[in-house]
Amino acid sequence: MASQFVKNGKKIVAIGRNYADHIKELKNAAPKEPFFFLKPTSSYVLSGGKVEIPQGIVAHHEVELGLVIGKGGRDISQADAESHIAGYALAVDMTARNLQDQVKKRGLPWSAAKGFDTFTPIGSFIPKKTVADPHDLRLSLEINGNVKQDGSTGDMIFRIPRLIEHISSIMTLEEGDLILTGTPAGVGPLTAGDIVKCALSKSSGEKIATLDFTAVTRQGGYSFKPE
Repeated sequence: MASQFVKNGKKIVAIGRNYADHIKELKNAAPKEPFFFLKPTSSYVLSGGKVEIPQGIVAHHEVELGLVIGKGGRDISQADAESHIAGYALAVDMTARNLQDQVKKRGLPWSAAKGFDTFTPIGSFIPKKTVADPHDLRLSLEINGNVKQDGSTGDMIFRIPRLIEHISSIMTLEEGDLILTGTPAGVGPLTAGDIVKCALSKSSGEKIATLDFTAVTRQGGYSFKPE
């Protein structure tokens, strides 16, 4: 069942650069078509858990609306995209920003910068029927009570049907896969001890979902060495 996506899903497909203000804050070029990268499902951490920051890593938060695929498919049209969505989830795409910047300069992949264990905090499954319009929601993230991100899903450059069409034209989407749809402006670093609270709300202000976690220093494992 798609509601068991954290346990059974095979991949996380993360859309990059899908909010104009976020593109500007990182001084990136706007894409002409949807741009995505993959994250391992081993990076999931449930709400209430801990995000582990590896030694030397500058870890940035990026709050996002996630789509949970309910019916797999290949070459899915925009007109048929809705039928493949089982529901949604509130998520954070954690990014090792200094590692990402280093590998980008060398033209290398981002997999390590995005794929650390605990780098995809994820909320509970939200059935599709409870969301009238996924492009009329507010995403917010606060650290220690201070709001850092607060944006509207209506500001997506590429809307959800286009994302599903594009991804499925390249790789088959399968039941339980998660698509992260991009982040609004306001991304920034977490430090050990930070308490993070995220919310997904209707435009009326009614909360649909929450996601909470704490940042801690990872003991052992990878250590970043700048070049």
